[in-house]
Amino acid sequence: MPPATPMKPPPVVLTIAGSDNSCGAGAQADLKAITALGGYAQTAITCVVAEVPGRVETIQPIRPTVVAAQVRLSLKAFPVQAAKTGMLHSAGIIRAVAAALSATPRLPLVVDPVMVASSGDPLLQPAAITAYGRELFPRATLVTPNLDELRILSGEPCRDLAGMETAGRRLVDRFGCGFLLKGGHLGGRTATDLLVTTQGVERFSAAFRRGVDTHGTGCTYAAAIATGLAAGLTLSLAVGQAKRYVTAAIARSLRWKTTTVLDHRVPPDH
Repeated sequence: MPPATPMKPPPVVLTIAGSDNSCGAGAQADLKAITALGGYAQTAITCVVAEVPGRVETIQPIRPTVVAAQVRLSLKAFPVQAAKTGMLHSAGIIRAVAAALSATPRLPLVVDPVMVASSGDPLLQPAAITAYGRELFPRATLVTPNLDELRILSGEPCRDLAGMETAGRRLVDRFGCGFLLKGGHLGGRTATDLLVTTQGVERFSAAFRRGVDTHGTGCTYAAAIATGLAAGLTLSLAVGQAKRYVTAAIARSLRWKTTTVLDHRVPPDH
């Protein structure tokens, strides 16, 4: 018999994100998306978060030096072909991640600027917003803010797609990277996202599903885009593939019969 053809190794994707014990968001959600789309996932954990859909109880950030060591070792030991950041929480962690990634300046990078959980709980310290703009956005391939995050980053109301596009164009001019503006929070029958780059604007739309807990969809979306980029897709094709994947994931989402989770906010010292 002729020798078996060697299997092509899957593209390696590094997610730099928080740990979500419910496994619906954060690094755990990223692992699922990367694997489902044919990638091999590496993780660098930035925070340990005690949360379930509708409630974030507490956040324990990892020391920035430890976060940086995880990133550095993955980049050294594995042929990482794209990276994705999720919850970074503090300016110190953002700076550490940016410094660790500086060793691979051409590595495709998707930045999900996680600021607020779906429950409304804050996930980012105020000083970290400036650090995003200084440290990570300038080296990113794509930044993926939801509507609330877009408003924070742009300082504009962004009440409709036209307003989102205007804000996105200004952010692209300011930082030089692409922005995927997620419009699901606008409501309506269609969830339309805008991919804004220096080449123009492209729309990606899908039916909006009501009554679904979307905890973790932003994490999943960004991880899916990074996996597409790692596989060699163009940014447009990677976003299109990821949009289809996350839309299907929402359609097939599980509903758990659990005890009632009381509303709770992260203590102000976190």
